[in-house]
Parts: sequence; C-alpha cells; structure tokens
Amino acid sequence: MSIIVGLGNVGQEYDGTRHNIGFDVVDLLAKTLSADFKTGNGPFLVAEGRHKGRKITLIKPTTYMNRSGTAVKKALAKYNADKNDCLIIYDDLNLPVGITRMKPGGSDGGHNGIADINEKLGSRDYPRLRVGIGNDFKRGKQIDFVLSPFDKSEMEEVEASIQKAHDAALAFVNIGIERAMNFFN
Repeated sequence: MSIIVGLGNVGQEYDGTRHNIGFDVVDLLAKTLSADFKTGNGPFLVAEGRHKGRKITLIKPTTYMNRSGTAVKKALAKYNADKNDCLIIYDDLNLPVGITRMKPGGSDGGHNGIADINEKLGSRDYPRLRVGIGNDFKRGKQIDFVLSPFDKSEMEEVEASIQKAHDAALAFVNIGIERAMNFFN
C-alpha cells in the first residue's frame, strides 16, 4: 500500500491558493481513483482506491500547514505504513511555476509543513514531490504570496504541473521513487 499526502490548509478561503497545490494534486488523484474524501481516524481526510491493482490511500491533513507532521505521523501509524511508502506533495517557492521535482529526502527548504514532518518523523528521508509555485513577491511578503491565488496568466502552467504531479505520484506507486524520478525530473 502507498500513502500519498497532499499538503495544504483546510477552509474555503485557502482553495485555489499557491500553498494548497498539494491538495489540488490529491484531489485530482481522488477523481482518477473514483474515491471520495471522508474524515479519517486522525487529523486528516482520507480517500482510498486502487490503481493497476495497487492500493492507494490519499491523505489531506486537517491541521494547518505548519502542523502537517502530526497528521502524517498519525496516518502512517493508522495504516501501519513505512515512511518510504509515503509520498508528500507540496508547494515550493524555490521552483518556478510549472516545474515539479521528486526526491527521496532532503532539507525542508524553508517550508514549514516539511519542517514539521521532519521533526515529527525524526527523519528527513522520505519521498516527496515538490510543485513549483514561483517566488515573485516583495521582501517580507512571502506569506501573502503563498496564500494568494495563481495569476490567470499562470493557470495553463499550473494545470499542467498538477497533471504532471498526478502522473508522477501514480508512477511512484507503480514503479518506485527511483524510476519515477528518472521519468519525471
């Protein structure tokens, strides 16, 4: 079984914002799997389905972004899953809009949700998929930027990157991180 976690903030006021692109990816995955999100046994929403015979559990933390580690740790415990079978999908300021990067671990890169996951899991070594949101903001305006919607001029690239992240996540499930990285990085 694979667990795919999309990071974001719950609430309508955050729908469509740059910080919620992880939610957008797992929402598309849920549609592909014909799975509906429901309240999980922990601080998360869960949807379950199968792809090519493999069971996939989708997770959307119901904590705020900077407390994502609590939801991830509880989901891994609930499903008796190893951190290496869990792919975390999140927004990344260090990548331009339209770019995705998969990697087997690493630093938090300044992302508070990833920093909390690193702390709660006691490790930086778990699969992750970064989705670029750009960094076109004035000094001191990072929070406003990540909580803002994408510009209309960016939407074609955003939709393409959500689809690419969706495809990369399914490849992670079916062929593993190393081979998926070769195809999608």
